[in-house]
Amino acid sequence: MVSLLISFAVLIIGYHIYSRVVERVFAPDNRKTPAVAINDGVDCVPMKKWKALLVQLLNIAGTGPIFGPLMGAVFGPVVFLWIVLGSLLGGAVHDYFSGMISSRHGGASIAELSGDYLGTAAMWVMRVFSVILLVLCGVVFVTSPAGLLDRLTPSWMNGTFWAVVILAYYLLATLLPIDRIIGRLYPVFGVLLVAMAVAVLGGVLFSGGKFTIPEISLSNLHPEGTPVWPYMFVTVACGAVSGFHATQSPMVAKCITSEKEGRPVFYGAMICEAAIALVWAAAGVAYYGATQLLNEALRSGASNVVYEISTGVLGTAGGILAVVGVIVCPITSGDTAFRSARLILAETFGLDQKPIRNRLLITVPLLAVGGLMTWLAVTNSDGFQTVWRYFSWSNQTLAMIALWVAASYLLREGPSRYGSLVAALPAAFMTAVSSTYLLVSEEGFGLPDSVARPAGAVFGAVLFAVYLVLLARRIRGQAGPGVPDA
Repeated sequence: MVSLLISFAVLIIGYHIYSRVVERVFAPDNRKTPAVAINDGVDCVPMKKWKALLVQLLNIAGTGPIFGPLMGAVFGPVVFLWIVLGSLLGGAVHDYFSGMISSRHGGASIAELSGDYLGTAAMWVMRVFSVILLVLCGVVFVTSPAGLLDRLTPSWMNGTFWAVVILAYYLLATLLPIDRIIGRLYPVFGVLLVAMAVAVLGGVLFSGGKFTIPEISLSNLHPEGTPVWPYMFVTVACGAVSGFHATQSPMVAKCITSEKEGRPVFYGAMICEAAIALVWAAAGVAYYGATQLLNEALRSGASNVVYEISTGVLGTAGGILAVVGVIVCPITSGDTAFRSARLILAETFGLDQKPIRNRLLITVPLLAVGGLMTWLAVTNSDGFQTVWRYFSWSNQTLAMIALWVAASYLLREGPSRYGSLVAALPAAFMTAVSSTYLLVSEEGFGLPDSVARPAGAVFGAVLFAVYLVLLARRIRGQAGPGVPDA
């Protein structure tokens, strides 16, 4: 328990110190944000800072900081270290720059920013990659709440029924102006999300010794011997480092009214998500008592594990309240996933999104594809796990690219060239994570660890070496703008 409390303290202290370092590297000023300069009444709409923070939190949270940490807790309390250090040095940095650079480019998506700072080829790769990730994300955030609602409602309201209901809501949330549904409901849901996490944490801490939270250890306690590197770093995405956030931050970047709001809104929301992730990771290892038991429970589905922990820790009434929070959480990320996909496709095809006709033209086929994938996932016993694995790797790969975009931006336009290291270091780390996982996993090439691990590390090191060369040239003033096309 002491390690968990220290982890929370490090998150809080780290936010107050390191977020200011990151902010100084970016150097926000008084220029007009898209909410002020554009203000189209649909996507670029001014929001108060506290509301933008809660909307950002709900956008990025989903089931990621719940399901991911629960699955990551199977590795043991080493997961605490990744959540804390990953979020402070990587995830929050990633979210802040994704939002702030977008704000300076009229609310442009991560795909368009990739084109500006990594080249045209990177832009097209990111356009395709981002939309695929967002659809996968939307499917994940349909199937998981549908599964939980199936547990709480009459038998005729099965997972398929709730999936259809959720998709119908997504249609409205994707089409309507951001302040109609998202801006009004998300702040309320944000409070519910935080209250739910506090309730679960309180139930574990004050259980009278019934639940024990183990102290941090570097030991790998995975019962199947799955190595921590790179699997834990991919499994626990949301809550540490998540590329999905790079698709969500530009959406909120369209709503902040001052660049100086970026630190609490983008960096702060990520730290809040990390705190939620810590709660669920701790609850997982404490409730089941052994990683083997947690791993066996997860075989029946992460939704069932959330239900068991919530009711087991808080009782029936408190458990239902907690589960409701877990239901709201993914739904409020799934709708913004499809909304982000709409915006990226609109940028790609040059479709003005003020006319609802143009929004329908993109949204209907997008949700049709998502609905088909959801049906396949709901009707397949392994559907959710399969979608999650592909989502996780895609997520971390997108995070890697977004961090390199930030490093490139800072090299070209940052007030201090050395400041770009705050993005380049986590970018190189995530490059090693993503490439190693692609090489070693069943979803990838399935190479032996002895080959995949050094190859992934070399790839990350090579890209960082390229960055150092560009940094040296920029310092000497001999380089052209940006980095070479990808």
